[in-house]
Amino acid sequence: MDKKDKSTFHDLYHVRAITFLTIGIIVTGISVCTMVLNQNHTAIAQQQQPRQQEQTLASKGISFEIDNVMFSHHMASVNGIQLHYVIGGYGDPIVLIHGWPQTWFEWRHVMPALAKNYTVIVPDLRGLGDSSKPLTGYDGKTTAEDIHQLISQLGFKQIFLVGHDVGSQPAYSYAAAHPTEVRRLVIMEYIFPGFTPPQLEGKVWWFPFHQTPDIPEALVEGKERMYLSWFYHNLAYNPSAITQTDIDEFVSHYSAPGGMRDGFNYFRAFPEDAIQNENYSKTKLTMPVLAFGAGFIPGFGGDVPINYALYGMQQLAQNVTGIKVPLSGHWIPEEQPEFVIKQLDNFFGGNTTNASQ
Repeated sequence: MDKKDKSTFHDLYHVRAITFLTIGIIVTGISVCTMVLNQNHTAIAQQQQPRQQEQTLASKGISFEIDNVMFSHHMASVNGIQLHYVIGGYGDPIVLIHGWPQTWFEWRHVMPALAKNYTVIVPDLRGLGDSSKPLTGYDGKTTAEDIHQLISQLGFKQIFLVGHDVGSQPAYSYAAAHPTEVRRLVIMEYIFPGFTPPQLEGKVWWFPFHQTPDIPEALVEGKERMYLSWFYHNLAYNPSAITQTDIDEFVSHYSAPGGMRDGFNYFRAFPEDAIQNENYSKTKLTMPVLAFGAGFIPGFGGDVPINYALYGMQQLAQNVTGIKVPLSGHWIPEEQPEFVIKQLDNFFGGNTTNASQ
């Protein structure tokens, strides 16, 4: 994205967010200042269900462009919550599921090229981004059902499915629960609960910290930017791939009421995920699976000794191919988007690479 595209995109994104959260005020014609809008944003973020007017607006879609490709924002009622998603393009559906501490926005560099030949569907996981913030339901089975109901509502029977970081858990759980509905599965940078490589046992300090009840929220309150920036910088081979403007976008969601709590809830669900994964592993996936691994992560000491996504998937699926992403840390879709586009195009069998040239 060039500077003009980024500016237009961010302007449209924040206009969409303000519109969602203040539509009741706009309809009545009341003029409010920016400070009041921000206060309304914070207050409404605490609600689990959007207002009826917001649902109506979301159902119509707020359109925006990334690299001259049109996408639109929507809300869907699924599994007892409101799920925000972005959609664009035409053709076979590809679902991209983000990780922590991110939102749908992590796929911004990959979406336009894919949308030339596919329908690209990019949800915010429950509790994150603009989706509802329930207190429960952060295990793989439940979050996969959120997305499955969304895809069913959109009328798609089979999909290509991609998950990154904690988004890999609902991606795998979706494929395990609905194996005939996932044509091919891609997993990026995820240590599957119950299937941790011995080399990494006890070495990821934030796993037990995030799983501790209440304490993480209390310690990082008011310091969300400082805390989250450690991950954006120290898990990256190329820290500049996530700019300060990008960090602002992510932090604006995680610093909203419930944002950090629900992000931590994905880690707190690991013990339940481990049980579910063990049960699912009794019937290994048969569709082709591609597992991406980082090449260099400073937070892990530099060179990554093992593709831990591949390690887990080899025990959960029959037909798995691993790939180590050169010159990339944990944030693969942002650090090496062209590499990701090419690999997905080859794996899914489309013509995205040629179309984007």
